[in-house]
Amino acid sequence: MFRQYDSWWSPSLNRPMEFLWLGQFGRPVMMFPTSGGGFKENDDFHLTDSLADKVDRGEIQLCLVDSVDQESWYNKWLHPADRVRRHLSYDAYLRQEMVPYIQNRAQRGDLAVYGASFGAFHASNFAGRYPDVVDRAICFSGVYDIHQFLDGYWDDDCYFNCPVAYIPNLDAGGAARLARVNWVIATGEYDTLVQENRDFSALLWSKGIPNHSEFWAGVFGHDWPWWREHLRRFL
Repeated sequence: MFRQYDSWWSPSLNRPMEFLWLGQFGRPVMMFPTSGGGFKENDDFHLTDSLADKVDRGEIQLCLVDSVDQESWYNKWLHPADRVRRHLSYDAYLRQEMVPYIQNRAQRGDLAVYGASFGAFHASNFAGRYPDVVDRAICFSGVYDIHQFLDGYWDDDCYFNCPVAYIPNLDAGGAARLARVNWVIATGEYDTLVQENRDFSALLWSKGIPNHSEFWAGVFGHDWPWWREHLRRFL
C-alpha cells in the first residue's frame, strides 16, 4: 500500500498533530483510534492490512488521525469543563483543519468516518455534529454517552458533544440532515456495551434516521479480530 506520514502544527490545539495516509484514490476514510490511542494504532493492530486490497485497487484511501483523549476526556487532573474545552479544540482541528485537507487531497466529498470503542464516540459525534461533510459513519463497539467522563458536571458544551443527549432533541430539519448519513452500528452480542449500541441504533430510528445495525452472534466482538473481520464489508 502507498503510505505517507505527515504532520503539522495545529493552531486549534496549539501542538503538532500527526497522521498516516494510506492509498492514492477512492473514497476517503477518516479513522479514529480507540481510547487514548495514537494515529498509528489502527495500523499497528493490522486493521489497515484487512483493507489493503481495497486501498490498492483505489476503492478507498485512509487517513489515520491522532487523538487528544488523554488531554481531554481521560484527563482527571482537569476540571470537567476544561476537559470538554480541550475536546472542542480537537473538534475544531478535525473540522477546520483535517477535513479541508482530506477533501482537497481526495478531491471527493463522500467522506466516511470510522471508530471502534471510544473511537466510535468520535465517529458518531463528528457525524452527528457535521452531517454536511460526513457521508458514512461506521461505529463498532461504541460509547455514545460521555457522562462517565464528567464527574457530574454538565453544560452546553457537554450537551452538544454527547450524541445520546442532543440527537433526541433534534427538530425535523436536524434529523433529516443526520438521515443523509449512512450509519452503521455493530458489535458482538456478548460485548459489555451491546445494549448501549442497540439503544443508539434505536435512538436513530426513533428520529427517523435509518441505520444498519449488527450484533454478531455468539462472540464478544469488542476487540481487533472482529473489527478487522467486519470493517471491510462497510467500505
